[in-house]
Amino acid sequence: MSTKTPKSPKGSTAKVQVHVDSLQDMGKRFVSAWKRAEAGEPVNETHITFLDVEAMVATLSPRRLELLRYVRQHGASNTRELSAAIGRDYKNVHQDVAALEAVGLLLRDGRKLSAPWDEVQASVALAPGA
Repeated sequence: MSTKTPKSPKGSTAKVQVHVDSLQDMGKRFVSAWKRAEAGEPVNETHITFLDVEAMVATLSPRRLELLRYVRQHGASNTRELSAAIGRDYKNVHQDVAALEAVGLLLRDGRKLSAPWDEVQASVALAPGA
């Protein structure tokens, strides 16, 4: 997992695409990006894959989305500062930060937290390869 902040082409937004689908479909996205990069095409995209919708919904709970929005707009020097700023218990915010960091939605540089995404797009495959 990279801790580099994604750069958006001028006039576009930094977005992360969240998918609920199989490891096979995740691999297909990787191979496609690899081939485009080999062909000299710019590849500037971020994907996060969950294997089931329950995991995605648990990770992207309303509280965690609120936390992401706050960090996107204001940044956070550390988790303790963030918990005070959003008026939530430190332990719960710490758990939320750890979960969002583990999937790559929150990035850390030292203790400083960032959410470089302007947009989170989610898709759920109802059929294989959809």
